[in-house]
Amino acid sequence: MPDSSTPTPLGERIFALPDEAATEAFAAALARAIVARAAHTDPAHAGLHVQLSGDLGAGKTTLVRALLRALGHTGRVKSPTYALCEPYNIDTPQGVLPVYHFDLYRFADPAEWHDTGFREHFAGDALCLVEWPEKAEGLLGTPDLGLWLEPVGHSRRLTTSAYTPAGLACLNSC
Repeated sequence: MPDSSTPTPLGERIFALPDEAATEAFAAALARAIVARAAHTDPAHAGLHVQLSGDLGAGKTTLVRALLRALGHTGRVKSPTYALCEPYNIDTPQGVLPVYHFDLYRFADPAEWHDTGFREHFAGDALCLVEWPEKAEGLLGTPDLGLWLEPVGHSRRLTTSAYTPAGLACLNSC
């Protein structure tokens, strides 16, 4: 869940993800919402910051992989656990959508966020997907969307929280 510096959400929804097909369906709905939002937003402000939290094996990378595929990425989707960030350029009807997939699991100290130089990726029109945001202890700023995955038996529960109007618009479209 978000850290203590995260404001009260503007909206929340809970989704049951009983299997990979349900995860892919949620990712497809979110992808449609992201592309639709980009079509009606000034490109300089079309970026979206999504934080994904959950224990090891909760399904964060699986959800990101499904989202990238739903956005139209056809290549390999690597986990950025060692590289910290994997960039993608997704072709959309509005042009190229830059996507940055971060995995901060290996951070030993939140100050490492400043050392990476990744802050620049959060400006403009990029979609930034951040796994393990709690490792940066509030240095990332407020996300548009927070996604919290937790295992429930053999399935997953996805708690989604919108913290900005942009995030709420996407959440309401899912």
